[in-house]
Amino acid sequence: MDENKIRELCAQEATQHIKDGFIVGLGAGRNISCLIEKIKEKGIKIKAVTPSDSTRSLCIKSGIEVLPTHLVDTIDVAFDGCGEVDSNFYASKGGGGVHTKEKLIGCMAKDYILLVDDSKLTDKLSCRYTICIELIKDSLSYVERKIKELQGVPTVRRSPNKDGYLISDDGCLLIDIKFEEVDDFKRLNEDLEKVHGIVGTSIFIDEVTKVIVAGENGVKVLSRK
Repeated sequence: MDENKIRELCAQEATQHIKDGFIVGLGAGRNISCLIEKIKEKGIKIKAVTPSDSTRSLCIKSGIEVLPTHLVDTIDVAFDGCGEVDSNFYASKGGGGVHTKEKLIGCMAKDYILLVDDSKLTDKLSCRYTICIELIKDSLSYVERKIKELQGVPTVRRSPNKDGYLISDDGCLLIDIKFEEVDDFKRLNEDLEKVHGIVGTSIFIDEVTKVIVAGENGVKVLSRK
């Protein structure tokens, strides 16, 4: 099935979980862009919270009010994409480098729903994608050492548009970690979160409540509860 059709199926189903007056968390990516188009098309009146500059701009262009995240303590429903999600509802993210704020929005949301095509749904998370962490600058060398002790290979993320390391919106560094094998992603996430200086990881363990999956056989909704 055409990728655009798959996105439309996900977005169409996602709108069924949104009501007028909702505060809606929106991540980044093409699935979210398609969802914003559907919200506009259906005339659903919402306010949005997002960690993504591109999503914020698209919302404003679509007539959707964007609230500053720091002024919101509860979100009715939030949507995002991911690199991979498994049968435990563990998800791997981090490509966009805003996973710390995405995880915050996931924690604030009554429902945190991932929009994926069926190729991203697995029985168990793999090491196909690197794990991204956000860390304070002064902790760089220490964090790299602790990552190596966990059998990971760290690479500080750089920008092709500037000399030196890529800096997040909050003035932090990003490290992509390659693991050859991970037996327990929940344990890995706990081990990384214990390292002083790490602000957030791109492994989502408890946040995801539902997954909307689209593919050749249509669309289905998987629920943790």
